[in-house]
Amino acid sequence: MITLENINKTFYTKEVETRALENINLTVEAGEFVAIMGPSGCGKSTMLNIMGLLDTPTEGWVIIDDVRADLLYDRDKARIRNQKLGFIFQSFHLIPSLNVLDNVLLPMLYRKGASVSGSKQRALEILDKVGLSHRLKHFPSQLSGGQCQRVAIARALMGQPKVILADEPTGNLDSKMGAEIMDILLRLNQEGTTIVMVTHDEHIARETSRVIRLFDGKLVL
Repeated sequence: MITLENINKTFYTKEVETRALENINLTVEAGEFVAIMGPSGCGKSTMLNIMGLLDTPTEGWVIIDDVRADLLYDRDKARIRNQKLGFIFQSFHLIPSLNVLDNVLLPMLYRKGASVSGSKQRALEILDKVGLSHRLKHFPSQLSGGQCQRVAIARALMGQPKVILADEPTGNLDSKMGAEIMDILLRLNQEGTTIVMVTHDEHIARETSRVIRLFDGKLVL
């Protein structure tokens, strides 16, 4: 589903050269639920961003669904992100001025040919699935952290992605809310969605099908 081949990522400033990732070789198979773990600053989010075509490697190949994605034009990368990938962030990234339903519908505004009525019906079904059908007209400021993360999950599912990339999806939540979000992700994985998740939580990582560990930008076997 996603393959990283000989990935290196270096950040440059005028005085400093920082190697964030070094010689990363990794394949995530369709249907897996993979946790990426490691200390802060080890390159976890950088690797996730490269998988999601939000960042480009300094060297190496990114293959998504048999396509050499790192060589694509920006518009083609955007199309892959919109049609094949779903993103969940620790800080939710909801639009404060949009209500729950409109936040979830947002990705479909960028999908050519998407039916307005069909998109709305799908959004309603997904929001019911994550237990928020009673909060459609509420705004992010009126929701708890766990509810905001449920909205973010619903938004990620709108485009029927093959892969969900989740960066610390339980990081801003208490243990009860975190467990509820993890239950939703596990259910989605059981239904066939591939998930790659960055986490610091060993307990949560143990519930996934595979744990990958990074240290100083390198995979630890």
